[in-house]
Amino acid sequence: MNRDPAPHHPLVQRLIDARHITDALFSIVKPEYLYERPIRERHRIVFYIGHLEAFDRNLFDERLCPLPAFDASLDALFAFGIDPVDGGLPTDVPADWPSLDAVRAYGLQAREQIDRELAALNVDGRPQGQGSQSHGTQGGSAEQLLNVAIEHRLMHAETLAYMLHQLPLVQKIAEVGQSQNRNTGESQTRAARTRRDGKLDQAPMVKVPAGSTVLGMTREGGRFGWDNEFGELRVDVPAFEIDRYMVTNGAFREFLLAGGYHQRAWWQDKDWAWKESEQITHPAGWSQRAGDGEWLLRTMFEEIPLPLDWPVYVSHAEASAYARWAGKALPTEAQWQRAAAGAPHAASGNFDFRQWDPQAVDAHPDNVSAFGVEGQFGNGWEWTCTLFDALPGFEPFPFYLGYSANFFDGQHYVLKGGSARTAKCMLRPEFRNWFQPRYQYVYAGFRCVSV
Repeated sequence: MNRDPAPHHPLVQRLIDARHITDALFSIVKPEYLYERPIRERHRIVFYIGHLEAFDRNLFDERLCPLPAFDASLDALFAFGIDPVDGGLPTDVPADWPSLDAVRAYGLQAREQIDRELAALNVDGRPQGQGSQSHGTQGGSAEQLLNVAIEHRLMHAETLAYMLHQLPLVQKIAEVGQSQNRNTGESQTRAARTRRDGKLDQAPMVKVPAGSTVLGMTREGGRFGWDNEFGELRVDVPAFEIDRYMVTNGAFREFLLAGGYHQRAWWQDKDWAWKESEQITHPAGWSQRAGDGEWLLRTMFEEIPLPLDWPVYVSHAEASAYARWAGKALPTEAQWQRAAAGAPHAASGNFDFRQWDPQAVDAHPDNVSAFGVEGQFGNGWEWTCTLFDALPGFEPFPFYLGYSANFFDGQHYVLKGGSARTAKCMLRPEFRNWFQPRYQYVYAGFRCVSV
């Protein structure tokens, strides 16, 4: 599905580039497994092949350009994804879905239809030449709608990686070099100097003095953001201490070996009930080798000895239990934002699809805040203890009313930062990710605070 429109406005080019990323992602799944559901709360993989194109078609139609329906039933079928909600799991079977040929044909036709209009459309909505009527951008400017399409696709490029990560290794195709994402060079040398058994020898916590921080941003200035990012909120933050680095696999292993998954005191009621009912005894992706008991980690394309210096990826429930065991807490969104002040969030780090896997938590010493907190952007989202909610003056996108508002329900927590599979454009400090607390598959870790 790589037929590109021309001429290319920069935003159109970015959409094309995002398509190449998602197309490549689907190509790592062996075709016979595209109807698998590697995460039970999510749709089958085939859904997303259709969804990405249907979303663009439904978004642009009569807002950016006229896109007469050619298959309204598939427009509807592929319109919306599934939030990983506790319970209420989907019950469909592969036979309920159209054939792969039909899904791909729909996607190709949707792209061709969109691209004909994009080639004739200025971003301000005026047609460049004949053959296209000028349509108003109902509910959003052309620039805003294109940015929504771009970032929506890039978000799925990350969340699809979560799904594909859960596929058995034999169901994926690893290109040469994809499975060997080891740390090399100066960062590895520095790590060897400062690390012992997954625990960093340097001062483990950084003092952040009392001060204010700003969540969100104003609508002035023309910057793109999602609806939940707008509405500046200035917060006075008392002095606190925060981990210099994200909690490592090695540090979290100490919690596990100390019986942390079996001690009721560290877990909130709902988290304990979930852990017990699902028989959760370790982070997702960890396994213990028979014989010598060595802990292993399943990366996207291979199983390797657990890298003790990588950030641990866990659910909010597991992160919270560790923090209590350590006598600390997860940061609030405001504390995390305050700690990140001055960090060059898009200059250095493990993000923008450069690697499949994490790196050592101290691999990018120049990715550091004014207070000395390292690695807050990239290498793993970071859980906060703040429930996802609206900022002052929240206004939902009129063309996507439920994007944020549907999740102001007291059941989702804010994550900040970004992972190796987060697009660079979404590393802006104002970006707010959110997930439910008992979902293990996000590329998300954490750091602790104390006051």
